[in-house]
Amino acid sequence: MADWRRLAKGALLADGKIDEREVAILRKELFADKRIDRVELQFLMEAKKEAKAAVPAFDRLLFEAVRTALLADGKISADEVVWLRSFILADGKVDEAEKKLLKELKLLADQVCPEFTALFNECMAK
Repeated sequence: MADWRRLAKGALLADGKIDEREVAILRKELFADKRIDRVELQFLMEAKKEAKAAVPAFDRLLFEAVRTALLADGKISADEVVWLRSFILADGKVDEAEKKLLKELKLLADQVCPEFTALFNECMAK
């Protein structure tokens, strides 16, 4: 059986770049069921890491996917914060888009754990 992730990533990154057309296809397919699961989110993160370049629309898609996945139950748990911390701090810095994402998560979540509050405060201070 074919490895769909490897096949899709190979097609997506054949030219090394993620363009607007590819973002539109990803958005249509990944959000078809109005949710993002961890496998889909991991796929997007791997594509981002392996792409030589990506249009800004891809970053918006990725952040939308993170919001959708983390807020699926309205709560941000300690386990989710561990994952979120590794995502935000993967490059060792916190940029404005990542700060905006954290602000949106804080605003949209019905409930956040103390670990999220600590991450939020840490990232806003950078």
